[in-house]
Amino acid sequence: MRVAIFGGSFNPPHVGHQLVALYVLETATVDELWFVPCWKHPFDKALEAFVDRLRMCELAAAALGSRVRVSDVEAQLGGEESPTLLTIKGLQARHPEHEFLLVIGADLESELPLWYGADELRRSVRMLVVGRSGFASGSPLAMPAVSSTEIRARLRASEAADDLVPRSVLDYIRQHGLYAK
Repeated sequence: MRVAIFGGSFNPPHVGHQLVALYVLETATVDELWFVPCWKHPFDKALEAFVDRLRMCELAAAALGSRVRVSDVEAQLGGEESPTLLTIKGLQARHPEHEFLLVIGADLESELPLWYGADELRRSVRMLVVGRSGFASGSPLAMPAVSSTEIRARLRASEAADDLVPRSVLDYIRQHGLYAK
């Protein structure tokens, strides 16, 4: 089975993430897409608890159907950091029967050389680069510039984020008092 790995902070997951997932499923030759929330951000960004981000990813994924799953592999791997290379190696070791592809946004393409083990990562997994508004890429389609940073700012300011966050995720955020501080 060919599996697209879509990693990120997902702090929180939003409709832009869902659009990327749907785009990959419908245009790439993959059988499934797995959301993989990071255990710890490699650049030490403050994140909501992993269990909350994992659950929000599950809620966002549910709307996309049975070809989308959520993996807690980074929690299983643990450690102080969760670089993408170690995540990919961990998935390949746990699921040798799958071929993995890594989904990245065009906004991250220029940062790749700075990633831990970038050359080995490129050798280990094929990249699927998805266009993003405001960033040049070889992709004919650019995803809208939806930002978790903007969403968190709106929520902290008690402003509406209904147009950017799936209803199930927004309900979870409100029920658990996330991003209010």
